[in-house]
Amino acid sequence: MVGLNELSKQVAPPRGASRGISRVDATASRDRAPSARRKPPPIRRWPLWTVGAFACLYLALSVTADLSEPIKPIPADVGTDPAKAALGRMLFHDIRLSKDNTISCASCHDLPTGGDDGKIVSLGVAEARGAINSPTVYNAAFNFKQFWDGRADTLHQQIDGPVQSAIEMASLWPDVLGKLYQDDQYPALFEALYSDGITRPNAKDAIAEFLRSLTTPNSPFDRWLTGEAAALTAHERQGYELFKFYGCVSCHQGANVGGNMFQVFGVINEYFKRRGNITEADMGRYNITGNEADIHAFKVPSLRMAAHTAPYLHDGSAATLRDAVDAMFEFQLGRDAPEEDKEAIVAFIKTLAGESEELAQ
Repeated sequence: MVGLNELSKQVAPPRGASRGISRVDATASRDRAPSARRKPPPIRRWPLWTVGAFACLYLALSVTADLSEPIKPIPADVGTDPAKAALGRMLFHDIRLSKDNTISCASCHDLPTGGDDGKIVSLGVAEARGAINSPTVYNAAFNFKQFWDGRADTLHQQIDGPVQSAIEMASLWPDVLGKLYQDDQYPALFEALYSDGITRPNAKDAIAEFLRSLTTPNSPFDRWLTGEAAALTAHERQGYELFKFYGCVSCHQGANVGGNMFQVFGVINEYFKRRGNITEADMGRYNITGNEADIHAFKVPSLRMAAHTAPYLHDGSAATLRDAVDAMFEFQLGRDAPEEDKEAIVAFIKTLAGESEELAQ
């Protein structure tokens, strides 16, 4: 059993973990055949003035954030178009995107409470039961793929999924556009932003722009990263060191603390064999690629809003954040830890949630 007295033995996360199916096992990259390893790029000779410019840039950035940390602050501004985002917000909350005018995007992604709906799985049109836990939409712009199985490359592509899914909105775009044309406001709003007015690509573009605006900067952890020492308690800082020490950071890093790789659930111990009753959704990325290596692989979820988005895991089986941490230790890390270590990690994760005008105050 590993405790706080072993923090000095911190283990660096495996290189290359952000591409494809990552394993916590740091030996994987060493076991690859030489032919599978990439050749190093040729050395480029930079002009002296360029080197100086980069040095100045590094010094400027180091004043605002600790670049050595595996987790980065969320940018304060992601450069969205306010008018398009405002139109997208209207569409996001509009129940007319669903077949029977009963649910909106916000029904499953409640912004004031964290961007999800707090259910194991969401309910769609006519109380249809969803197949997988609804993730938060906050900070989705930082994900390298969308959906648990990564079947959409962009936010723009992702929007078709819920609108047309038989167990979600069960709608068709021609029907949706017809409803929007009949509205008192939408025709003028679309025409002011798009030369061709109300179209499927334009509606998706506006919603995607709104989703891009849903970021949560200025979290306690980000403030600590940028030099505000008092932003975290000693217990929370200890949790961060343990988060790195135990290897959690191998999959949860970057600005979104996740969302940038796929990972098999059950790396060390077989979660699905123990749980039983395997569903199509449990197959994860395999449903998209047909590659056996992708069975039970999912996009690693962001931990940014984890303080607000219970239940956890793709099947909603972890009722609390502590339950989720326990599951990760058992099935992903294959190790135990003292209770105080796990509680410190939970305390750290809660510091990752930042601010948004959409969140309930």
